Amino acid sequence: MINKRLLIKSLLAHNDENSFYDKKRFIDIGTKQGKAKFLKHVCALANSNPANRSYIVVGVEDADNAILGVDFFDDSKIQNLVNAYLDHPPKIAYENVQFPNLPEGKVVGLVTISASGKVCALRKNIWKYFAGMVFFREGSISKPVKEAQELVDVNSEVVGRIEQHARNNIELTLDGVIDFINYRHPDLPSHYRVFKEQFVVCWAGHRKVVKEQEYLSRVDIELINEQVKLFYSALDEVSIRLDENSFTIVEYVYLGLERQKHYYPLEQVAIRFRENGAYHIESELIFEPPQYERKTLHHIYNSSTAVLTRLRRGIPLKPREWEDLVQVPSLLLICYLNGFENAREVMLEARTWMKGYHPDAHESLKEALRILRKVRYS
Repeated sequence: MINKRLLIKSLLAHNDENSFYDKKRFIDIGTKQGKAKFLKHVCALANSNPANRSYIVVGVEDADNAILGVDFFDDSKIQNLVNAYLDHPPKIAYENVQFPNLPEGKVVGLVTISASGKVCALRKNIWKYFAGMVFFREGSISKPVKEAQELVDVNSEVVGRIEQHARNNIELTLDGVIDFINYRHPDLPSHYRVFKEQFVVCWAGHRKVVKEQEYLSRVDIELINEQVKLFYSALDEVSIRLDENSFTIVEYVYLGLERQKHYYPLEQVAIRFRENGAYHIESELIFEPPQYERKTLHHIYNSSTAVLTRLRRGIPLKPREWEDLVQVPSLLLICYLNGFENAREVMLEARTWMKGYHPDAHESLKEALRILRKVRYS
């Protein structure tokens, strides 16, 4: 098993960006431009490194390799995005890797790209890139080529050496468990479970029971062997089931109008462990959004957008409006899920300026956009 934190350190310490490795301060697949740039790099790395895994490290300063981190990103549908836009798409995974010196909730993102062995190309137009375009790496740059090039393996030895140096050991695993339970979450009930005598999963959270259903809040779940966060949220609730072969997480979202709020199951993620030292993660969107009368939602949409417009323009809000601002993102999410397509654009625009006005509302907005992204990619 590869310790992903050691892998990132090895990439940063020994290699400039090249045909199997890229680094980014952040990625943004919520906009067409950000999505297009991400797909370009994935395509170029898959074509330039056809016989090995390629990597994109996210949350690192380009100039000096300073590890600054990014928000936890749990887009389990990122493969769907790649499949939709690329011919001969590579297999792709995004993992959130814990680094001890980062603030709570901040991680380093690791994108792992496994090429199909065939030339990868854009399937359809996006931003300024056109269907049929093929990208390769030239040093640290992902560039389009006029004619498709032959796929050549030149990296097997160096990639294999880097991955071998990042193999896990007992000391790292034990240190990870002790750090998780004693230092990272001293104020939360923490647990661990060993699967197949190899894999160690730790989780922490506040237990609460609502209508005979048990939930965990302030949840952090980590696969210790690989230093990978499987789930993290300061807001949402989850339920956990486990047996000797699997660890299953069901994530819930708390939605509704006024006092008529309920927990709705959003996504089920099952980690299945095998005897041969491998594991597989299966995710399934199980969300059935609440439906409301359109007349009621028109009023909610108009009042929510009006509050955001006044706030953006610097017009003082009434005390009640200021208190209710944290609810606006979830209300706009409900509007979007009921057919108000413009609600997404309103939320995306607010994301660029709300943080400085109301941090709690900004956190609520990030959660709403995360849910929206999952639903759209599914």
